[in-house]
Amino acid sequence: MYLAAEKGDINTIIGGIAPNWGPFGSLGAEAKVMIEVVMAVAILLCLGIAIWGAAKQRIGATALRDTFSAEQGKGLIVAGLTGVFIIGSLGTLFTIVYGMAV
Repeated sequence: MYLAAEKGDINTIIGGIAPNWGPFGSLGAEAKVMIEVVMAVAILLCLGIAIWGAAKQRIGATALRDTFSAEQGKGLIVAGLTGVFIIGSLGTLFTIVYGMAV
């Protein structure tokens, strides 16, 4: 039986935000680390926005009976998760655009 997890490690999981591809391949090690840190902070910020939106939706919908707050919470959840998706797929987008330009 072949298990996909046998050959993977943590670098497989977090390698998606590591800019070792395309135009970032020629950068120095310090620049790559800075880009990784900025992308990781942006992902954490977007996740924080989504969690804040979930809390706002839950509190607004049940405790306060405030439908406006609940709708704002839904918008924050969508915005946060969309940001995570966009940042997580930047590697693919840059690779496609860089490949088309070369």
